[in-house]
Formats: sequence, structure tokens, C-alpha cells
Amino acid sequence: MPLTFAATEQGILPDRMIAALAEQGAIRAIRPFAADQIQPASLDLRLGAVAYRVRASFLPGPGITVAQRIAELKLHEFSLSTGAVLETNCVYIVPLIESLALPSNIAAATNPKSSTGRLDVFTRVIADETRGFDRIAGGYLGPLYAEISPKTFPVLVREGSRLSQLRLRHGDAALSGEALRALHARERLVDRAEAVMGDGIAVSIDLAGTVRQPDDSRSNGIVGYRAKRPTAVIEIERRAAYDAGDFWEPIAARADRTLILDPDEFYILASTEAVQVPPDFAAEMVPFDPLVGEFRVHYAGFFDPGFGYAGAGGLGARAVLEVRSREVPFILEHGQIVGRLVYEKMLAPPDQLYGSGIGSNYQAQGLKLSKHFR
Repeated sequence: MPLTFAATEQGILPDRMIAALAEQGAIRAIRPFAADQIQPASLDLRLGAVAYRVRASFLPGPGITVAQRIAELKLHEFSLSTGAVLETNCVYIVPLIESLALPSNIAAATNPKSSTGRLDVFTRVIADETRGFDRIAGGYLGPLYAEISPKTFPVLVREGSRLSQLRLRHGDAALSGEALRALHARERLVDRAEAVMGDGIAVSIDLAGTVRQPDDSRSNGIVGYRAKRPTAVIEIERRAAYDAGDFWEPIAARADRTLILDPDEFYILASTEAVQVPPDFAAEMVPFDPLVGEFRVHYAGFFDPGFGYAGAGGLGARAVLEVRSREVPFILEHGQIVGRLVYEKMLAPPDQLYGSGIGSNYQAQGLKLSKHFR
């Protein structure tokens, strides 16, 4: 039966509804879905068979397709069928295996996957005739494309690699400030009582060195990692394949609990707060305020239902943050707020929560690099 919603039903679509939309043809793919492609509240998107290196990033705008822009801007094209290296500071456009034929009342949003963000691979999704990245209006019919620009490490990708994920929503799913405060009082969304700021939960940087390391119950005084360069190529599909010391320099906590960000350097840091997302909700990290400092936090922003949740093996998980200074050195201080978690209602709880039961990589995480490193 067609998937239908009452006007009063608003929220993020869970896994089984994503599958139902695909069966109805609202999500189309030239190859069958992989077994683990549908996540609790999102769908992984796969790179297609060909990539285009282009002169510059772009948005097509009304009446223009992405393919038309590619024809105007491409420098060369190459196959991804056997794998290819994407070089740093180049811009690539890759048609995705998935396309959309959305109902008018279902909109989509996209974000880099967590592992993509932690490699500083700048990734956005583009649709035809759009004026913005990563947002696709209800009723859209057409292809999807990934814009990819590795900033720190060259990466090897191939047809089927997953760098982005798509989330679908019906209506306005975001919680109001009042509803968020009530949820926080009931569920303790972060381990800090006074956490709600407007319509989001404040997220701050830990520079005290108290966040535990992966597979350890204690902190070792490390507050983050700074990327080395130049480095070898990182193959996106490989897990636990690279020695972290070849790619990352650990950053020890300072007595004054500050960190000076050097321009154009890439850092992995962790939130002071332990976060959880209850089964009836999803969350997205958004910037706190672009005017608070000369740095950028490159969020891989989707948090699925069950992230950090005790019932899914969590007990709270730190938000890992990808940080880069802009044009001047900038001092971060311990506890400085850098983002907000905006919580949204699910249309229904997913069949499977984020966590160890579905092989999620970052459940109950502390300060953790991407899955590629050991």
C-alpha cells in the first residue's frame, strides 16, 4: 500500500518507511540496496561509476541541471569502477546511484557520514535546479550528485562508496524550546542540567582532557588530534587499516585548558557533554553562531535514534567535532560552545536503533578517530 500521512503527522521517517518509499519508487537506484544501507533514520548514498573534476564548486539554480553545469565546468572525467584517488583541494562531482521521485509532502536533507567528516572530506549533495546544497524540496524528481573535495588527506573511492546520507521528513519535525526542555528533563539528553539554548542543546569543546579514550575507562590527558600532512592515500572502504600515528598528532591538555588553532590545520576534538538520542527522536548538529569566532566546525551532523542511548548500548556518547581555523590563529577555551543539537520527532521509532546491534561504529564513543584507523 502507498505510504500516506495525516497532515498532523510530522517527523523524520524511520528505516521501515524509507524502505517502503523505495518499494514505491520514490527512492530509485540503478543497483539494489546493500543490506546495511538503510540506517535507523537515514539512507546511505552511493557513488556512481564516473567522476568529473570541475574548475569550481557551483549550484545549478532554477531551470539548470547539474549535468549542464558539469558540461560547462569539467576539466576531465574518469571511471570509479576499479577505484580512483581524489586529490586534496580539487573539486569533484559524482552522480549518485540513488535518485529521487519524492511525494510533494516529503522533503529530504543530506549530510556527510561521520567517517567522511572525520577525514576532512568536504562533501555536499546537489540536486537539479536548486539554490542550496544538502536540501531537497518535496516533490523533487531527478538525479542526485555528490560534490567532493578532500581537504587534508587524498582518498581512494570507488563505485558504491558511501560518503553521504539522506534523511526524509514529513512536515516540521523540530522540537520547540519548550518541548526540548521537557524532553531534557525527562531523558537527560546531555549530562548537564542547564543545557537547552533556545531550540537546541548546547555542545561545547572539552580541552580539560577528561574525555575517556576508546576502549579505555580513563582519560590519558589527550584532548584531540591534529592531522599530519602530506600523508599516504586513505581508502574509504578499509577499516582499522592505518596506523593513526602516520596521520595524526595527539594534542595533550594544557594547564590553562586552551588550544590555539593554526590556520588551515585540521583537528579532531570531542564535546564536553555526553549526548544521547532517545528512540522516538533524531538529532542534527548545527552551528552555534557563525559570529563567535574565526573557526569552522565541519559537522557530519546527523545523530540517529539510539545514539548514546543506554537501551542501545550507549550510556551517553561524546560528539566528535571536526574543527578548522579560518585565516588567523584562534584560541579555543575549555567549555566554549561551538554547536547546537537540534532534536526532531520521529514519525515512529525505527525497527533498529543506532548501536552495536547493527554494527554502528561510534556508539558509546569518547574521543575517537574515524573507523579507518587503529
